[in-house]
Amino acid sequence: MKHIFFVEDDLSLINGLSFAIRKQGYELTTARTREEAERLWAKGGYDLVILDVTLPDGSGFDLCRKIRESSKVPIMFLTAADEETDIIMGLDIGGDDYMTKPFKLAVFLSRINALLRRSDNFEQTVDTELDSNGIRVQLLRQEVTKNGETVDLTASEYKLLCLFMENADIVLSPEKILSRLWDCDEKYIDNNTLTVYIRRLRTKIEDDPADPKKIVTVRRMGYKWNTTE
Repeated sequence: MKHIFFVEDDLSLINGLSFAIRKQGYELTTARTREEAERLWAKGGYDLVILDVTLPDGSGFDLCRKIRESSKVPIMFLTAADEETDIIMGLDIGGDDYMTKPFKLAVFLSRINALLRRSDNFEQTVDTELDSNGIRVQLLRQEVTKNGETVDLTASEYKLLCLFMENADIVLSPEKILSRLWDCDEKYIDNNTLTVYIRRLRTKIEDDPADPKKIVTVRRMGYKWNTTE
């Protein structure tokens, strides 16, 4: 049984969503403050985290950063804040999805199921290592090195890199990349946002980010991980 960790201070929302989540067959643990969440998180064993951004004693963003220090567990932000900058920051610090209130229950549950499916698929990969162009990804440890030196990536950058390397020399359209990595409203996660993520990833893995050789742009088609000269 999958175990979901739900951090939210609105008791009425907790009660309503808890019933729906458990009805889907998931185990659920809830917390209403950052302090309580950090204490419960330390016990471990969660398969998905749902975080409210605004908590009585802190920020869900800070809690996300703490979780990302030790775990790649899928994280969904659930909040009333709908500013584009908040959404981009949530994804950039390691969030996997972002829903704004109010929302439809069916969509919320669909997002949960999708995140858990993608997490299962990623964990079940046959290969334990990706290695090309001087970049090595240790999938079991979720570590990335460039020419033997550790590369510090956000969760989203890590998933984007793995997607490229797993599809070496195959052109991936922006639409395919977005659909594989994020379930957020395309109003926020669009081609412009993807361009930002790719630019940031290039700064960390390319020898010359201004003249990329690993992640190359294929005009009018998309991007590919290039292993040929």
